Amino acid sequence: MNNRDVVLQAVDELFGDKDPAAVDRWVSPTYKQHSALAADGPEVMRELVSSLSGDFRYERARVIADGDLVALHGVYHGFGPTPLVAFDVFRVENGKLAEHWDALAPVVEATVSGRSQTDGPTQVSDPGATEANRKLVAEYAEKVLKGAEYSVATDYTSTETYLQHNPEAGDGLDGFGVAAAKWAAQGKNVVYETIHRVVAEGDFVLVQAEGEFGVPVVYFDLFRLADGKIVEHWDVIQQIPAELPHSNGLF
Repeated sequence: MNNRDVVLQAVDELFGDKDPAAVDRWVSPTYKQHSALAADGPEVMRELVSSLSGDFRYERARVIADGDLVALHGVYHGFGPTPLVAFDVFRVENGKLAEHWDALAPVVEATVSGRSQTDGPTQVSDPGATEANRKLVAEYAEKVLKGAEYSVATDYTSTETYLQHNPEAGDGLDGFGVAAAKWAAQGKNVVYETIHRVVAEGDFVLVQAEGEFGVPVVYFDLFRLADGKIVEHWDVIQQIPAELPHSNGLF
């Protein structure tokens, strides 16, 4: 079973079937957690699965498999009063979930672009372009997101099609610029300090970064590429809490 199938089967049994016994089948005894919501170890996972309510469900939108890392993009329903859009990244070792990172944010019904935070293409295409797309997005993240070299943004982003799923930004580079100006006026400048991971498969590339957005945050940015340019963007921005239930950090 490949790593993609390991993660999908594990998540289906843990969060679909809500089966605590699935922890023994799919979670490593040394499971390391980076989420702000849970501590290390399989027993914590077992307690979490056992506590899920009857109306809990996970709605998966996308899967990106890259070596021992598998990223999921979807929506959790029933964790609280508001559905939560989430990115989850799992590291697989010896056929089991060994490590986990995530970021979650409330679903916003009325977005500037009219798109939801998860709609759009879901299937990976153009697998032969994985490494070229990884390189392009890694450079974009370092130069534009972290380095704030906005004058070179069009070297990486299409000027014809840039579909936006951030709930507060419109389409195109201009749409993002308008949103960024509004955020700055609210004291929330978009600052990327460290690019931690770049997970790529085909036309999808996911960037996990650390920075500021008025407060310390984790950024998860998912990009879809076509013809060597970024053409679509989804994201989750989550505040980094002062205290975590483990000593591993969010990254």
